[in-house]
Amino acid sequence: MDKIKRILAVIDPTRAQQDSLQRAITLAKKTGAQVTAFLSIYDFSYEMTTMLSKDEREAMRDAVVKDREAWIDEILKNVEGIDIHSQVLWHNRPYEAIIKTVLKDGYDLVVKGTHQHDTLKSVIFTPTDWHLIRKCPAPVLLVKDQDWPAHGHILAAVNAVSDNEQHLELNQRIISDAQFICQLANAKLSLVNTYPATPVNIAIEIPEFNPTQYNEAVKKHHEEETFALGAKFSIAQSDCIVKEGLPEDVIPMVAKDKKSELVVIGTVGRTGISAALIGNTAEHVIDSLDCDVLALKPDGYKSPLED
Repeated sequence: MDKIKRILAVIDPTRAQQDSLQRAITLAKKTGAQVTAFLSIYDFSYEMTTMLSKDEREAMRDAVVKDREAWIDEILKNVEGIDIHSQVLWHNRPYEAIIKTVLKDGYDLVVKGTHQHDTLKSVIFTPTDWHLIRKCPAPVLLVKDQDWPAHGHILAAVNAVSDNEQHLELNQRIISDAQFICQLANAKLSLVNTYPATPVNIAIEIPEFNPTQYNEAVKKHHEEETFALGAKFSIAQSDCIVKEGLPEDVIPMVAKDKKSELVVIGTVGRTGISAALIGNTAEHVIDSLDCDVLALKPDGYKSPLED
């Protein structure tokens, strides 16, 4: 993502303020990218109007689409300095409409707003958000209603000691894309890597086992690997954070402590039974964050929606 040429900004018809569009416009002004303000709409009642002919139903749908296009164009009329236009599709599954548009037209980035729960001050992700995180081949930027401050902070979550080739490649992607966004946002970058606590049952079953020594060895190994990974990208050891605990606990805690406006994280895109039974660590992390999220897939990832 060292270059962004085309951005798909997903419009939310239920909200007056279009956070995704504002973030897309900001990025486009810095990169020269083209922006498409995209909306997927569907109303089942138009499909069930049996009193009308097929042509009449299609004409009604076209009228609704044109009305929504006019609404978006009104929002865009005061946007200057970038190449921007609207696109409205009639589709009963918004995430499918978004992903198929990405595949068809080769978008480099999807930007979508998230909903914030005012009472809990936490982000609520919709089913469309989760489908995009799991299945969209392009990077997905999920944004809140807050601007990125100048000289802010971006956190890149890595798995520095994985022996999985796909995860190792994804680490490289996460850091390089995070550095690219840092340049655009004039932000500082930190890496975060977590390691597991010592299993309690080992100390019970093996009397001669020294849990303190084991824990120190694990910590040292993770630190060395994280520092080495950071060094490849000229990231100082002081900007590499290694903490014991589950990723879904540690990463949101570090993001809050650093006042990060964005966390960059990799997702393997599990779907179907494997997603239901195994789950996805990245999804647990994302669900606990209270800031913008950039979710990346491994290079060569094929969406299940590809033909």
